Amino acid sequence: MSLFVDTSVWSLALRRGAPVRDPEVGMLIQALEIGETVLTTGLVLQELLQGFAGPKSSERIVERFAALPLVAPDREDHIDAAALRNRCRRAGVQIGTIDALLAQLCLRHDLIMLTADQDFAAIAKYSTLKVWKG
Repeated sequence: MSLFVDTSVWSLALRRGAPVRDPEVGMLIQALEIGETVLTTGLVLQELLQGFAGPKSSERIVERFAALPLVAPDREDHIDAAALRNRCRRAGVQIGTIDALLAQLCLRHDLIMLTADQDFAAIAKYSTLKVWKG
């Protein structure tokens, strides 16, 4: 199983001293411990770095993410993400540009989205996106 982890789960996992209550965080920890493939993208890294204050926090995040492979979007991913966003919008589901791109990366690379963000469950209704369910 290959997991794509979005900002919502990383934010929960990186909170200092926070107990592991969220099933998504538990799944992330388990996947890392048993050597599952865990991927993310530069956009998620950027969002995390923008959300945590202080250089020490930023350094820790950069250091931890250095071990993870990053999936990079190409031109086709942007085109397909726009089509996915338009399909969802026509169905009455509003999704953000970044979320559409993250979903597209999962679709292209056949990854399971590990997220605490319910927007991805909505995207999955109008695509073949696989979202992890605890």
